[in-house]
Amino acid sequence: MDLIFPVFLIAAGLVLASVMTSALAFRFGAPLLLVFLGVGLIAGEDGLGITYDDANSAYLIGSLALAIILFDSGFNTKLKSLRQAAAPAITLATLGVALTAALVGVAARYIFGLPWLEALLIGAIVGSTDAAAVFFLLRVGGITIREHVRSTLEVESGSNDPMAVFLTVTLLALILSGESQNNLWQDLATGFILQMGLGVLMGIIGGYAIVAVANRITLEGALYPIGVLSAAICLFGLVGMMGGSGFLAVYVAGLVAGNSRITGHVGLRRFMEGLTWVAQIAMFLTVGLLATPSQFLDIAIPAVGIALVLTFICRPLAIWLCLLPFSFQRNESAFISWVGLRGAVSILLGIIPLAGGLENGQLLFNVAYIIVLTSLLLQGWTIRPMARWLGLIVPPRIGPVSRVGLELPGRSDHELIVYRVVDESPVLRGERLPRWARPSLVVRDGRSMRYQYAGRLRENDLVYMFVAPQYVRLLDRLFASPKKLSDDDAEFFGKFTLDPRKPLSALVEAYRLQFVPEHHLDSSISEFMIQRLGGTAEVGDRVTCGDVDLIVRDVNTNGEIAEVGLAVDQAEGQAQIPLFLSGAEIWTWLKQRIRRKPSEDAQ
Repeated sequence: MDLIFPVFLIAAGLVLASVMTSALAFRFGAPLLLVFLGVGLIAGEDGLGITYDDANSAYLIGSLALAIILFDSGFNTKLKSLRQAAAPAITLATLGVALTAALVGVAARYIFGLPWLEALLIGAIVGSTDAAAVFFLLRVGGITIREHVRSTLEVESGSNDPMAVFLTVTLLALILSGESQNNLWQDLATGFILQMGLGVLMGIIGGYAIVAVANRITLEGALYPIGVLSAAICLFGLVGMMGGSGFLAVYVAGLVAGNSRITGHVGLRRFMEGLTWVAQIAMFLTVGLLATPSQFLDIAIPAVGIALVLTFICRPLAIWLCLLPFSFQRNESAFISWVGLRGAVSILLGIIPLAGGLENGQLLFNVAYIIVLTSLLLQGWTIRPMARWLGLIVPPRIGPVSRVGLELPGRSDHELIVYRVVDESPVLRGERLPRWARPSLVVRDGRSMRYQYAGRLRENDLVYMFVAPQYVRLLDRLFASPKKLSDDDAEFFGKFTLDPRKPLSALVEAYRLQFVPEHHLDSSISEFMIQRLGGTAEVGDRVTCGDVDLIVRDVNTNGEIAEVGLAVDQAEGQAQIPLFLSGAEIWTWLKQRIRRKPSEDAQ
């Protein structure tokens, strides 16, 4: 009984230390995972002396935490982002993980001399990127990159863990069973179809069931998020018992619930945000305590070698092959390959061989740990400089805008939005609010008043209004301070401006562009770009058209391209990676070779 209080003291103290030291991550741009792992390592056996070596309980804690993180990842993934990035992201999350695992397995085979299955097991363990680290760097870290690149990375990192889990569990089962490897690929294919198929199907069914139940029962407000999360964890356990991928099921269920009109949506989002931080800290501290850094010394050099091969060869090659069919430019593919941070999921998967009693389980766990640390140290601190060097950071078009959405009861088509009036904003300069906006309240100097009696808006006023979600973008501009394009911004968005309504044929004729498909010539510039971008466009998106780049400068409230920039010199203002040739560039080169061949033969 007396042990309870020291355990609570130590556990809560470690969580508090992780929370307080997270300020270092925000200040120096380090991934939070590295901070949390560092706290666990310092408190562990080789640090403050806390001994923790129960691999089974660590895997249990990590699995529960990962299920919560994946449900939250799906819940926060917008359907628009999924539509825009579904094909390339899912390709990366499945085929990309498998290719990366296979290539790392080859490296591990020759560096450590392990049997093929155990070498491939190392590849499977570190095959997926870490959703927590990627989401933190892209969402919390303040990096604003091109929307379709951001969407691809977020969807990939949120959905590739089930594939890595499947490969790890299946390969470990094959090793422990001692069966012949003759049916390896058949076993993998059968297991893949069963686990992923059940995961997707049950995730869709479970997601809609969660939404239906939440919308039909009446509970005290604080109980809605608890009930929804409990249902998601039940789904995770049920699908796992059925032989499917519980991790994929909770991600898909979160995706369905997050894009549906579910009661308590705002409260659930806030609850999940806090609980996800708790899950991340718990998982990172657990795997930090489980490690024994003194055991890393003997394998440090070969393990770092595998990490470097993974970073500079395996993932870039897998990314390039997977993105060939899609319209990604070289620099975009290079950035996606660089944002391949390994994290707590890889360490969690490294626990599986350890808990399963594999002879080399401790070796695999230590190798995975060193690879994760190397990835975070090498890539975690260089995401922003890499994005800037590759010319992918989108310059801000408007200044500060502060708004908070409040939830309305039921399933209303309007939202209650709160804006803070900032300096030099259009509304502060006298711009009238449109008729469809319904301002109801103004809070000034701590006093509330009806909008009709507030008079001219003043700086720091809080304006409460009801508005349809599709018009929020326009209101953001009215309540934001404008930003002028600098020289760097002009380089990014192109030094020339085009009317998106003009026919593409006029642009082709004016600049004598080659290798533009004839069936696009009758389309407008906007239609051509929308088609090439997969149906949606965001500010900063680029489309290559012959020898020039077309850049989306502005998008109206209906999602239509309102202004297009033209960059005549594609290499201007950004680095050009000689590798990562896109499928379009390879096809253009082949057509040039084919056309050149007859002329050379004629001579």
